[in-house]
Amino acid sequence: MMESATQQFFAILFADVAGSTRLYEKIGDRAAREAITGVLQRMTIIAERHSGVLVKTIGDEILCRFPLADRAVSAAIAMQEALLADQTSPVRLQMRMGLHWGPVILEQGDVFGDAVNIAARMSAIARAGQIITTRETVHALPESLAARTRLFDTATVKGKQDSMVMFEVVWEQEGSATVFMATAGAASSQGASIPLVLRYRDHEEQLAPGGSIGIGRAENSDLLVGSPLASRHHARIESRRGKFVFIDQSTNGSYVRTEDGNIVYLRREELPLWGSGDISLGEEFGGDETHYLHFRI
Repeated sequence: MMESATQQFFAILFADVAGSTRLYEKIGDRAAREAITGVLQRMTIIAERHSGVLVKTIGDEILCRFPLADRAVSAAIAMQEALLADQTSPVRLQMRMGLHWGPVILEQGDVFGDAVNIAARMSAIARAGQIITTRETVHALPESLAARTRLFDTATVKGKQDSMVMFEVVWEQEGSATVFMATAGAASSQGASIPLVLRYRDHEEQLAPGGSIGIGRAENSDLLVGSPLASRHHARIESRRGKFVFIDQSTNGSYVRTEDGNIVYLRREELPLWGSGDISLGEEFGGDETHYLHFRI
């Protein structure tokens, strides 16, 4: 009797061996195939330790499903850590990983649906050694794991009408400086000719693609602000590859509230801007709105 299709929520993980084509050219077909097969088997074992189920192997990548988002993220981190620590393989392999939490159709052991397509897109965007996921996944994580993610980009993804907000899972120990980056691996969410409009009190500035604007209390700032907690040269907004990036340069930091209601605290860090939202220089939202900056793209 054929198994009926059911729709359930799963975390879908794609893990793809990076640079496999070059590997075949470098060490030959047989050695490359053995190395790739070995690493995919080890990654499958790690997935299973985290309640994952191998759905299928597709060339040099595996597709796994997990009952919970945190299991998938923990498995992806463990996979990357295992690859980094591996001293036994004759060649050093890296993987790019993408995952998404959402409803999928489970039929005869395989998975179908938009969540599978989104996870595949995240994997395609990721670089070697990187784990890229979605806002939906981050919202499904416990606080301890959500804290290990950072905003990566917002972009128009093929097959999706609306822009997607993507996050990177930070699995390596880093220095004190964090950069929220928009990379060339993702498609720009903004057209090349769309400006950013920045309003402070009754003053409005328009930033065209390719330009930049300095914000602070210094008299020579492009946008002069009167917030008592703002630094003299508090921040900049720059246009990069069709995106507008907010760059905090201050002592007290900045708070950015995006159009979905999320608030990101930045201190000498960067954040791509999208849609519309508010910026508070040096103090949290909730107090006097007089010195809020409002942006829209």
